[in-house]
Amino acid sequence: MHTLGFEAIGTQWSLSTAAPLDPVTRTAVADAVESYDRTYSRFRSDSTVARMAEAAGSFVLPASAAPLLRLFDSLQQITRGAVNPLVGRSLEVLGYDAGYSFLPSGPPAPAAAWTDTVSWTTDDRGTVLTTAAEVTFDIGAAGKGQLVDLVSEVLETAGHREYVVDAGSDLRHAGAAPLRVALEHPYDTKRAIGVLTLSDRALCASAVNRRQWGDGLHHVLDARTGSPVDTVAATWVLASDAMTADGLATALFFAEPQELAGAFAFDYVRMFTDGRADYSPAMAGVLFP
Repeated sequence: MHTLGFEAIGTQWSLSTAAPLDPVTRTAVADAVESYDRTYSRFRSDSTVARMAEAAGSFVLPASAAPLLRLFDSLQQITRGAVNPLVGRSLEVLGYDAGYSFLPSGPPAPAAAWTDTVSWTTDDRGTVLTTAAEVTFDIGAAGKGQLVDLVSEVLETAGHREYVVDAGSDLRHAGAAPLRVALEHPYDTKRAIGVLTLSDRALCASAVNRRQWGDGLHHVLDARTGSPVDTVAATWVLASDAMTADGLATALFFAEPQELAGAFAFDYVRMFTDGRADYSPAMAGVLFP
């Protein structure tokens, strides 16, 4: 396999392909990543999200925003508001802000209600999102997974049929040779709680030990309270695409798998902070005894 590595949206990426990427495809990958970051980043002043934080209004997003917003519509409903992209302000208050201060500036605060604050539609311009107030938009619950899918589309358009797109905790695989992936123990990164085989699917994970900057402070917040979760330690989800897998990996911190299974097809492992784990039947042989 030929591998291209780069850093983007705060994590290390690795693209592994059976044939090397030509310059046109490399440029297309870089353009896809830059366009996504320029739209959604909370950490750059020229992003669309930065303008949302300054004033209410209507904002034109790429056409690819429509499936992402549909996913958030579903997840916020199933989790009864716990998964909500308006949680960005709560993250800032706890110290995960544009300047990476990691210094809390106040107590946790609930996010604005999604259905009361945001509406969206599609037209010939793309996806138009309208806000009723200034908001700090954060798509971290599913956005990295969607970017993995968009990069995968670039590779497929260029004719690549065997590849692995690895964006840290989010993976998408295509090809004849399966990939063995260890499920990192959230309390000991030198250990795994099991190993699974990834083949023509996406695997996304979320854990409280990632993006952790203080006692009990991490990036997985309950938008209803603005507080970090303290019951679930880590989740892993297999699905047909990375955006869905990423969103469900977040939703499993708040909702039972049976609630999510009514709307999505997926397999999962979920580890709790007391060391217990539950999992879907297809994952029964994945975990170590």
